[in-house]
Amino acid sequence: MEDVPTDKSNLVLKALDLMRDKTGCQKFFKAKLVKQVPAQAGLGGGSANAATAMFGANELMGRPATLDQLIEWSGDLGSDITFFLSQGTAYCTGRGEILDPITPSPFSSETKICIVKPKNIGLSTPSVFRALDYDKLSSRDPQELLDTFLEKGVLGVEKNDYVNDLEDPAFRVVPELLALKNEVEECGFDFVMMSGSGTSLFGLGGGDDAIEKTRERFTGRDDVSIFETNFLSRGEGWFEGEIME
Repeated sequence: MEDVPTDKSNLVLKALDLMRDKTGCQKFFKAKLVKQVPAQAGLGGGSANAATAMFGANELMGRPATLDQLIEWSGDLGSDITFFLSQGTAYCTGRGEILDPITPSPFSSETKICIVKPKNIGLSTPSVFRALDYDKLSSRDPQELLDTFLEKGVLGVEKNDYVNDLEDPAFRVVPELLALKNEVEECGFDFVMMSGSGTSLFGLGGGDDAIEKTRERFTGRDDVSIFETNFLSRGEGWFEGEIME
């Protein structure tokens, strides 16, 4: 996949080095990376790969580390990796590395999510943060927002309950991304937001009609990709069981 590094800057290789450093086990591995999540999309694809590498290495080493240790160590690699060692729903604070699991997940796996990812729009995370106006940050209390989502669900909240402070600076850096968001909104979703620091957008609600309109509007275009997915959660005790060999 284009834009995915194959040298030591790749998070998978960093994760394997970290596991050797933390455990003292000097096993080495041959890793084959099959990217299912678009790169540089604000979807945490690289972070998920790193979490998987840590889990896999730990299993192949004979599970020298506990899940709590993997969660603690993952913060050394990046802000988002910790989340991918959760059951799938978590409240993350700090840089994102402080994990408060939410179980059982209140989000239905039947809720459909449509992701629209521009192919030809580049957006560097540092440039987004440089454009961030701290006077315009949302004043909403994150804990109160969490409580609202837990009470009403992802489709039962108001539009202003969806908050991403990085949208405004991202749209100022790349105005084409705002134009794409407007297009996605015209497909009839109840909620359309940018994911993370971009560049992907996600649509929720609106039923099958909104997804069908999205297919009709964007399928065949060479400037965007469409992905249809849903919420996923791991069962309790997912880390336990027979050690892989």
